[in-house]
Amino acid sequence: MKLPRKFYNQKTLKIAQDLLGKFLIRKYRGKKYIGKIVETEGYYGFKDRASHASRGETERNKIMFGRAGHAYIYLIYGMYYCLNIVTEKEKYPAAVLIRAVEPICRGRTCPVPTNGPGKLCRAFKIDKKLNGENLQSDKIWIEARGFKINKKDIVRAKRIGVDYAGKCKDYLWRFYIKGNSYVSKI
Repeated sequence: MKLPRKFYNQKTLKIAQDLLGKFLIRKYRGKKYIGKIVETEGYYGFKDRASHASRGETERNKIMFGRAGHAYIYLIYGMYYCLNIVTEKEKYPAAVLIRAVEPICRGRTCPVPTNGPGKLCRAFKIDKKLNGENLQSDKIWIEARGFKINKKDIVRAKRIGVDYAGKCKDYLWRFYIKGNSYVSKI
């Protein structure tokens, strides 16, 4: 069952942790791509210099200012897409980057490279066409499936690739499942 819209209307860093162990599902051309979320990063508000919203609303980031529970997708390095989930209240820019998933094929883990946001989007056929997509749609959504992560198995760390963000680069807003082999390699 899809996560309800109210799930996304909570504090960003709580959602970033609560998404661990949930399942990302992408339906594309009759095929379902399924992955257990194993790594996330939070981006929160106007003062977070690592966030696209730190300079205000633009054409690129306007989805972040919208309703919680929508996909915010953008291109980095001219070749990799990144999937973010919009969180919190409208007009306040916040999102959770889905950094990595453990791909599931026929009920078991399968060897597909999804240990980084670009690899994940490539493997799951996620691109700019899904920017703004409602996570209640039948194209992309997140399910709980009853899998629980013990809080002691959640690692909190610095975000990756935000060295330009001044003191914000040191925020411990990256979360991942300890010991999972699909977590991003740094």
